Amino acid sequence: MVRPRLALVPGEPAGVGPELCVRAAQRAWDADLVAFGDRRALAAAAARLDLPLDILAADASAAAPGQLPLVDVPNAVDTAPGTPDPRNAGAVIEALTRAATACIDRRCDGLVTGPVHKATINLGGIPYSGTTELLAGLAGRDVVMMLANDIVRVALATTHLPLREVADAITPGSLERVLRILHAALRADFGIAQPRIAVLGLNPHAGEGGHLGREEIEVIEPLLQRLRGEGMHLEGPLPADTAFLPGRLRGLDAVLAMYHDQGLPVLKYSGFERAVNLTLGLPYPRVAVDHGTALDLAGSGRADPSSLYAAIETCTRLALRRHDA
Repeated sequence: MVRPRLALVPGEPAGVGPELCVRAAQRAWDADLVAFGDRRALAAAAARLDLPLDILAADASAAAPGQLPLVDVPNAVDTAPGTPDPRNAGAVIEALTRAATACIDRRCDGLVTGPVHKATINLGGIPYSGTTELLAGLAGRDVVMMLANDIVRVALATTHLPLREVADAITPGSLERVLRILHAALRADFGIAQPRIAVLGLNPHAGEGGHLGREEIEVIEPLLQRLRGEGMHLEGPLPADTAFLPGRLRGLDAVLAMYHDQGLPVLKYSGFERAVNLTLGLPYPRVAVDHGTALDLAGSGRADPSSLYAAIETCTRLALRRHDA
């Protein structure tokens, strides 16, 4: 069996990312990890955790527990845990860019990313709405964000938009693009021959027959009808407040939410520790942790690495599936 080589980006150096990566380096995986980040930040995190960390050359492979190959991307300044510095914004973006480029060039087989601090990056003078959008631009691909745990997969029709802009962003064209990417990824990456996807309405009660909004009638339902005619198994538009009941989820492969906070609170409540964030549509698998930088936990040693572990395991499975396809 081929061992995938995964690029691992810790993310915000003042957050929990470096500590989680150090913990990940203590375990044996079914993939070879190579980190893209600051050597000093990782070494400092290992010292705080009192864990061994032998940093190897970037081209090393099959590292033993306690070892981690590294592409060193130095931060501009050292930071204390919990205190992000905008001067490091460039290094955070460079680490993500170099890791993504390694995947595009097929020097790595997949990308696992830790949490970043959007506000700090923007304060550093770099316009940034999210890693999903950054990776899409680097690859020149349309992508879809999907979060998943052992209970449910939730994809998003829109991602990091102010709520007042969401309705205008839900167009027949944009919704069709998202559904086609989601459908293709469920087939190719998850091996689901005929995916069943539930599509949420935008408005309360899915518009209540037009009394609470007409997006369901004018945009969502006509598109779903057309795609059903092509053979897609699509349910909806469904009222979001009842769509996640266990009986309704049974037999579904994914739920498409119209906006970020419509679907993700349910997913995170149902299994936050094992949830991961996937970017569908890239030429390589990308999986991220399903949490933020947790600045209040940084340096405490109490950050839970479960989501990072799940991200590495998921990215490994996806990379192997793509290799075998």
